Amino acid sequence: MNLKPQFQVPTNSSSLNIFSFQNNALYAESVPVMDLMAQYGSPLYVYSRTEIERNWQQFDRAFGEHPHLICYAVKANSNIAVLNVLAKLGSGFDIVSIGELERVIAAGGIPSRCVFSGVAKSKAEIQKALEIGVYCFNVESEGELERIQSVAQAAGVVASISIRVNPDVDAKTHPYISTGLKENKFGVDVDTALSLYHKADQSEYLKICGLDYHIGSQITDVLPFIEALDKTLELISKLQSEGVKVSHLDLGGGIGISYKDEQTINISDYIQSILSRAGDLKILLEPGRAIVGNAGIFVTQVEYLKRNSIKSFAIVDGAMNDLMRPSLYGAYHKAVVVKESPDGINDTWDLVGPVCETGDFLAKDRELKLNQGDYIAMMSAGAYGFVLSSNYNTRPRVAEVMVAGNRHALVRRREEAKSLFENEFFLDEETN
Repeated sequence: MNLKPQFQVPTNSSSLNIFSFQNNALYAESVPVMDLMAQYGSPLYVYSRTEIERNWQQFDRAFGEHPHLICYAVKANSNIAVLNVLAKLGSGFDIVSIGELERVIAAGGIPSRCVFSGVAKSKAEIQKALEIGVYCFNVESEGELERIQSVAQAAGVVASISIRVNPDVDAKTHPYISTGLKENKFGVDVDTALSLYHKADQSEYLKICGLDYHIGSQITDVLPFIEALDKTLELISKLQSEGVKVSHLDLGGGIGISYKDEQTINISDYIQSILSRAGDLKILLEPGRAIVGNAGIFVTQVEYLKRNSIKSFAIVDGAMNDLMRPSLYGAYHKAVVVKESPDGINDTWDLVGPVCETGDFLAKDRELKLNQGDYIAMMSAGAYGFVLSSNYNTRPRVAEVMVAGNRHALVRRREEAKSLFENEFFLDEETN
């Protein structure tokens, strides 16, 4: 199967609008979304190659000549075409499983530009990552450090490591995506980090290359980032005074996007603040949502309109298993009608799906003009959309499409129901 995108980006793509209305109809770059729905069906994820490239390059260019590596957080959107676009730009990757690393390699990514994060790396994962040759492991605990050393020793190789420090900084974000407080499961505190660095420094099978932290996701205020940066730079200074050299600083990701007209962080200004403090340290960043979040939409069709004395429901074919964020986090996505009908019904609608859960909703209390059969686009759905989807209620996962200028291609086919149980078997009646 050819997994490479089946198109080239037009040379004038920088002048394109990404998702915009033209003649009262929504376009993805230069393609009418209605055309995509007619060809690929509903529900559907649609991604913009141009926007993905722009967003990654915004990070990369802000560093200028300073040593750096932009490691895209694969967990945000792991479609192989998305990874391929970024690999061609020279991106590094932040991975949290061997599965993600194998996706990156299949997409053309370079293992030596991958950082391996995550709190529960298994022995098999560490062995495989050492064989493949990742850039470094972001170590989350003393037990993990000991395991990496043991596996490296058994293999007769040296493992590059970075300790993930929990700086105890409140990122002021949703508690489920806050990662930088002592109450969170991630990283180690400063005192433990000092001990682990000295332990690693004494091992012939471990090579210290960096210090890592990540304080949370969907952060729209730069101050928590700067507070965490200053704390970790103090730790690096202390380590160096004690003879432990750290060559890179990994600031993680977490920069938020605008879902509902939020004021977001100026990336260039933020990076200049980093460079003004970091000296000659190589800087790693792990953006995910900031690269793909606003580069994708989820489109669903209205099956029925249902109204009672207190509520109006637009029952759509997309569900919580397709776009989990609203049910999981109470997350907000703008909802727009792809092509509004002049005779639609103006009302305040809850957009609800077919799954047998009251929590199955994509949006609540949205003022829209709707008719049965209309398509609704849930905006800013490129991050943590498809990757969180499931087959709950034996619902096949939806198709994914990528556009570039006036071209488009299927980058993941829609699942079929029969594929969802082909790995299941009847119980043999003779089994004891």
